[in-house]
Amino acid sequence: MGLVDGHRALVTGGASGIGRATARRLAAEGASVAVLDLDLDGARAVAEEIGGTAHEVDVADGEAVDRVVAEAAEAMGGLSLAFNNAGAGFLAPLAEFPFDEWDRLVRVNLSGVFHSLRAEVPRMTGGGAIVNTASISGVRPAPGEAPYAAAKAGVAALTASAAFELAPAIRVNAVAPGTIRTGMTDLMLGEPMNLEKVHLDKTPLERIGEPEEVADVVLFLLSDLSRFVTGQNLVVDGGMILHGSGVDGMLDTVQTMLGNA
Repeated sequence: MGLVDGHRALVTGGASGIGRATARRLAAEGASVAVLDLDLDGARAVAEEIGGTAHEVDVADGEAVDRVVAEAAEAMGGLSLAFNNAGAGFLAPLAEFPFDEWDRLVRVNLSGVFHSLRAEVPRMTGGGAIVNTASISGVRPAPGEAPYAAAKAGVAALTASAAFELAPAIRVNAVAPGTIRTGMTDLMLGEPMNLEKVHLDKTPLERIGEPEEVADVVLFLLSDLSRFVTGQNLVVDGGMILHGSGVDGMLDTVQTMLGNA
């Protein structure tokens, strides 16, 4: 018997990285899974692998999220678990940050979680559990990531507010990943930035995290193993936050690269 046997779960940003790993983990533990992503082909690939359903959505569009969550819940015959994971990143000095990028990062990373919660909660008629993706950047920001850090801090606050409001029927928690090997971090860890050693040196566990390691924590928070846990923002970073923020020095690296281009 799996940890989430019989549950019906929804994962945003499920086509790749932490979302894909979590969709796989939930399915392996007995849940029906709806995979939501802006990348429909990627969502379909994951859904086919785990016997789930795929749905295209931009989480920045609240009306679209409501419609697609309704479709996904209907296809599964209900909704009891959700992982609101879709996100986006961009790096620039605060005084030079493009207005449209600020708007995009806040819409995707913060409003996207609100849109998802707003759509999911009315459909969890029998109660359930929700996990949102925050970040260690929301706790210990670094230069160059002001809107991302602000949005992720907002996710932690939104999570706590939702946990208050939705208890006892629905538990709501967040995960705050550190440096995880995903498509979003490939450019930072490998070419052209080559910052993997910097991150290894700052991580007490001396390695880069894998998506599956965050997925295991999400599974814990969605399962009855965490039945007395709500309103928390659980850091999953190999201890990196003990040294400071996750992307210290990255802005300087980007600016140096651009200056040499």
